[in-house]
Amino acid sequence: MIKQKKTPQRLCSGCQAFQDKKAMTRVVRKPDGEVALDPTGKAAGRGGYVCRNAECIKRAMSGKGLERALKTAVPSSIYDLLLKQTESS
Repeated sequence: MIKQKKTPQRLCSGCQAFQDKKAMTRVVRKPDGEVALDPTGKAAGRGGYVCRNAECIKRAMSGKGLERALKTAVPSSIYDLLLKQTESS
């Protein structure tokens, strides 16, 4: 019998829906306190996830979902980078 590998699921900080980890963008609070995007999904630190669409990013910004996930303030430049990524995709 072949074992099927489970795909990791993460909760979006904007829409509160579970999706595949690879379909989302990770924002990380590094051990030194810096908040940054994590394209690899493997950076050390506390992470929060958001869907790759503008609606979820705006909802995460207005509802402070990423701030709760990271337990720190998220600079507006991070939200700008997230929105730029959705435009280029």
